[in-house]
Amino acid sequence: MTAAVNMRPPVAGEEKHIPRVLISAGSSSSGKTTVTIGLLAALSKAGYKVQPFKVGLDYIDPSYYSEITGRRARNIDGYLMDEERVRDVFLHGCETDGEADIAIIEGVRGLYEGLESLSDIGSTAQIAKVLNCPVILVLNTRSITRSAAAIVSGFKAFDPQVNIAGVILNNIGGQRHAKKAKEAIEHYTGIPVIGIIHRNNEMMISMRHLGLVPAIEERRRSKDFDARISTIRDVISEGVDIEKVLDIARQATPLPRPSSTIFVPRSVAEKPVIGIALDEAFNFYYHDNLELLELAGAELRYFSPVHDEHLPDVDGIYIGGGYPELFAAELEANTSMRKDIKAASEAGLPIYGECGGLMYLTQKLTTGVKGKGTYNMADMPESTHEMVGALPGHTLMGHKRVVSYNIGSLTLDTVIGKTGNNFRAHEFHHSEVTELPTDAKFAIKLSRGTGIIDGWDGLTVNNTLGCYAHLVACSYEEFARGFVDFVRERGRIL
Repeated sequence: MTAAVNMRPPVAGEEKHIPRVLISAGSSSSGKTTVTIGLLAALSKAGYKVQPFKVGLDYIDPSYYSEITGRRARNIDGYLMDEERVRDVFLHGCETDGEADIAIIEGVRGLYEGLESLSDIGSTAQIAKVLNCPVILVLNTRSITRSAAAIVSGFKAFDPQVNIAGVILNNIGGQRHAKKAKEAIEHYTGIPVIGIIHRNNEMMISMRHLGLVPAIEERRRSKDFDARISTIRDVISEGVDIEKVLDIARQATPLPRPSSTIFVPRSVAEKPVIGIALDEAFNFYYHDNLELLELAGAELRYFSPVHDEHLPDVDGIYIGGGYPELFAAELEANTSMRKDIKAASEAGLPIYGECGGLMYLTQKLTTGVKGKGTYNMADMPESTHEMVGALPGHTLMGHKRVVSYNIGSLTLDTVIGKTGNNFRAHEFHHSEVTELPTDAKFAIKLSRGTGIIDGWDGLTVNNTLGCYAHLVACSYEEFARGFVDFVRERGRIL
């Protein structure tokens, strides 16, 4: 007999209590990602339904969080989303896939780093205040003891509205080191030290130019993926008082529901099929983007430009970001897939390529280019590979580095929206598209950001669009419905 289910829809403004804690740090490379991975694994093993979140626009850390918890990790960003949308994404994530027992949010960079020097916009601190969320501060205590108390004291006093409820000491050398740092912090700040993590090289996870290797690739290439996660879990379980983490999370006050939600299913007479490129080369997707495409009426069909011989039967294509430069030889070797996508583009099938997808859709990709940027692909030799050729241009990898929020306006009707639509997004790339013809057509004018050339983004041919902008569907709300409507109207041409 099936248990009764309360089908009453959520009411705007009603309060919802979800235990939650935000893991932040004094700066990048303090160990907060490793601590977060360990906490997620430990709580999941203990039987808790743990909902993971990431502040900011990283793709890679959330891929591990989803893998560990079995729940879709969500990104929240205080520059791209207003307060209501942040709460909407948070509550929806906690209530989807079965209601979560606890939410763990990993911050971005240092606690107070954000868009500006004189406000907290885009910072972890902003999210902590919007979500009324207690903070656990991970502190890199290598070579410091009493000074750790001064650091924590400064973080506590800087913004009294941020509730720093606990401290985890990372990179501790020995028992004397731990004792002095703990005593100083608790004496001078009154904030409890709830974890002491000793230096341990076994906790290292493979790193790459954008951070961690994506979980989808790490699992496929590493035979000891689960063992390495287990090692991190065990070290964190031993060093951190998990019960105190739970106590801090339970202290979070109830959250009011937003006045509206973006996560509303749309009834459609016919579901267009959108092909999603997903493999080692292309895996940078926000879960909310994909879920909102489904809610807007699309059926998603996944395929691999690296492994699959042919494009599946689809009405439109979405090729996200990733690492096409690291799999350029494999992508080039899969000539049948490249021909299928080019033929689909020439026939007018709607295609959207985002960053790595843009690179794949151009004519050629050269890797290992030695330039002035910080990224040299581990001294890989320079080599050029044929790509799809649906868009003009020669992509050079490693020549420059662009990391920025961007603001754009559509100047043409495209697969991602109509003329005049405005969006906020972000870009993060180490490449540039060169050798563009003088009559190259662009669909996006940027008022902030770099784009492809001279403030223009959205290189377009037929119904194919490629851009460096990474769109966040919870910020640019026209993305999902605009994509699905365009595919419904222009797809099924082949």
